Amino acid sequence: MLETKNLSFFYNKDTQFSFPELKCNSSETLLITGNSGKGKTTLLHLLAGLLRPKKGDIILENTNIGLLSEKELDLFRGKNIGLILQQSHFIASLSVIENVVLASWLANGKKATQKAEKLLEELDLVNQKHKLPSQLSIGQQQRVSIARALINQPKLLLADEPTSSLDDENAMVVANLLEKLAKEYHAALVIVTHDKRLKDKFSNQLNLN
Repeated sequence: MLETKNLSFFYNKDTQFSFPELKCNSSETLLITGNSGKGKTTLLHLLAGLLRPKKGDIILENTNIGLLSEKELDLFRGKNIGLILQQSHFIASLSVIENVVLASWLANGKKATQKAEKLLEELDLVNQKHKLPSQLSIGQQQRVSIARALINQPKLLLADEPTSSLDDENAMVVANLLEKLAKEYHAALVIVTHDKRLKDKFSNQLNLN
């Protein structure tokens, strides 16, 4: 499903990263851990195609994303990769359901309203669908981010510190939902975190030293 080989990246001569090889199959969860400054978020951005590697390969479903043009990569990302970032980046003037539906329209020009409704119902958010994101709690906003990331049924789901701002109860709710939905949608789930609660939950881990 997802595999990297000889992956490296550098911002400048003082900030260079060489990453260990990783593999993550459909319906599996891989936790990427490590102290600050070790390149966790950089690796996640590489896997998402938001950064280009200086060397090495990132292969998702037999596609080497480093060989795609910018236009091809944008299309591939929209259809195959779901992103849950630390900052949700909602459109503030759109309702919860409009934000989720927008992600499907941007990816393929179609508004998957019924699928959005189903996801929001599964995430216990259907009663919040007409609210603005700013009217939701942090935990609810995080679940909207999950719905938005899953709307196009991606093959790869990437989450950057998805529980860092949540209390223990909501952190476990989000972690369990991510694991459950990745299996349900047959997506490879990669979580970047320094959250010890997640380290105790998921055994499949890659530590960046």
